[in-house]
Amino acid sequence: MGARFNMVKRTGKRANGVQPAPSCYPSCKGADLSSANLFYANLTGADLTVANLTVANLSNAYLSYANLSSAILSGADLTGANLSYANLKYANLFYADLTYANLSGAILDSANLTWAILTRANLPNADLDKANLSYAELMGANLTDATLTGTTWNQTPCPDDTVVTSPATC
Repeated sequence: MGARFNMVKRTGKRANGVQPAPSCYPSCKGADLSSANLFYANLTGADLTVANLTVANLSNAYLSYANLSSAILSGADLTGANLSYANLKYANLFYADLTYANLSGAILDSANLTWAILTRANLPNADLDKANLSYAELMGANLTDATLTGTTWNQTPCPDDTVVTSPATC
């Protein structure tokens, strides 16, 4: 995949608590950012296509309009992240924590959200066409006007706390 590069040390954050963007920003296509500490990083509009962000800390990061298509975000911490209008088509978000994340208008078409935590996530007008939400946690999530055509639901706790036991819609 992409080249591995030096990241800021975990203790090397800026005085205001914001992590600097990785050295590849704005084009981090195919970069290996696994386990990177990017909390509060401003990655607005970044190209993270096919990037490896496995177990990366992206909590409260700014990823609006970022291209994360086919990115690997398994086990990533995206708590409180702003992913509004981000492209996450075909992204792997297996076991990702998206609690309180803003995904309004995001493209999650064919994304793998199996076991993802979307508690109180904001997803109005998001495109979840053909996304896999099996075993995902959606308690208190806002799915207003989200596109859910062909979405896979299996043992998925819905926003109203009902559990879908076969492919259906919350």
